Amino acid sequence: MLSFISFGRAAAIVLCDMASTAWYIGGIVETAIGPAAPWFILGVLLCAAPVLALYIEGSAMFVRGGVYKVVRESMGGTLAKISVSALMFDYVLTGAISSVSAGQYLAGLMNSALPRLHVHWTVEPHSFSVVFALMAVAYFWRQNIRGIEESSDKAVKIMTLVAVMGVVTFAWAAYTISIRSFRWPSMDLRFTPESLGWLSAGSAVGKLGLLVAFGHAFLGMSGLETLAQVYREMEAPKLKNLKR
Repeated sequence: MLSFISFGRAAAIVLCDMASTAWYIGGIVETAIGPAAPWFILGVLLCAAPVLALYIEGSAMFVRGGVYKVVRESMGGTLAKISVSALMFDYVLTGAISSVSAGQYLAGLMNSALPRLHVHWTVEPHSFSVVFALMAVAYFWRQNIRGIEESSDKAVKIMTLVAVMGVVTFAWAAYTISIRSFRWPSMDLRFTPESLGWLSAGSAVGKLGLLVAFGHAFLGMSGLETLAQVYREMEAPKLKNLKR
């Protein structure tokens, strides 16, 4: 017999994947390409909108297999292999980045809060982040193999905490803007040697530079594939709940 999860649980799973990137993508892209980062993240998100629509259409037509089947049926096997390879790379990369970033945030919070509580103890951020990331990946791997009921329950609890954090962040941002005023970000691209990689021997200008910049922002598109994976487990009416 099949057991189906509610819309709320399905939404929590999708949001954990799609929204987690929002907490670190800005800092990563700004480090890589400079003050123009918000514009490139916005561009990637605009590209994500039609992809999202394609996933909803594919799920509504009961196309099984996610991105590989959708791309293979519409554009052929070669592009399907490229697409699913990029997706697997994205999953491995975002899982590691999300958990390490969370470890960095937590280490920074502890090192800031403990002295205020008169606790003379600090943690080394990088070592702490590695240990925390390994524990987080192991924990969620265990939850996922126990089944979607277990993992969706944890996802709901996580999203409840994230919602509170989001409200605090937006309120703090609004207060900061009211105090310091607001300026539109510039379109000044400033590549670092790390962000250019093997291109650092030459110069990344023009169209090539735009591609490099978009590449660094592309993680912002992460998580759309989760829709195709969670759709089959969603309670009826499936299409209405998927659109929601």
